[in-house]
Amino acid sequence: MTFTETPTTTLADLLGRDRVLDLGIRALWGPGPRLAGPAFTVRCPPGDNLMLHAAIHRAAPGSVIVVESGDLEYALAGGNVCAVARRRGVAGFVLDGVIRDIAEIREAGFPVYARGVVPIPGTKKAVTPLNEPVRCGGVTVAAGDVVVADEDGVVAVPGERADEILVAARAKLEKEAGQSLDDWEADHRARIDKILAAGGFTG
Repeated sequence: MTFTETPTTTLADLLGRDRVLDLGIRALWGPGPRLAGPAFTVRCPPGDNLMLHAAIHRAAPGSVIVVESGDLEYALAGGNVCAVARRRGVAGFVLDGVIRDIAEIREAGFPVYARGVVPIPGTKKAVTPLNEPVRCGGVTVAAGDVVVADEDGVVAVPGERADEILVAARAKLEKEAGQSLDDWEADHRARIDKILAAGGFTG
């Protein structure tokens, strides 16, 4: 099993809230395409998209380009940028910002998780370093962290814990696969009743 096959819900259970990007960053076409790969990190000041455009020519195949921006007024990328990224083997984008040309991107099947769509392009002036830690969706993402996205959300797995988390996720999923709904219901009810009793509930 790889991270591409691992649900974000399983990863969130193992990692907690601190590694889950906020719900504003979501798949911009559906059903949400599965996305997983090492982060190639980019910082774009509001209104500027230069370094994302630079990143598509520098990110290794299989990378997920992760962008800190926070801008909701100017698009970070459009159809041609996504097409070139896809052709160069980039796995997808996770953007704390917005894009344009969503119809082209959807038709090409290129995974983009972002805050929305706007038709206005940004400028290309601000030069910033690539592959430094960024804040995306409220989570600090470092280059090499494993970014996993699906219909349930986006999770950033710390790179130094990737092997450990993948092993734990595999074990968790195997255990769940071997449990019937009846078994799950019995365990669930016992756990909930225990918590209720500890809280003084008698109903």
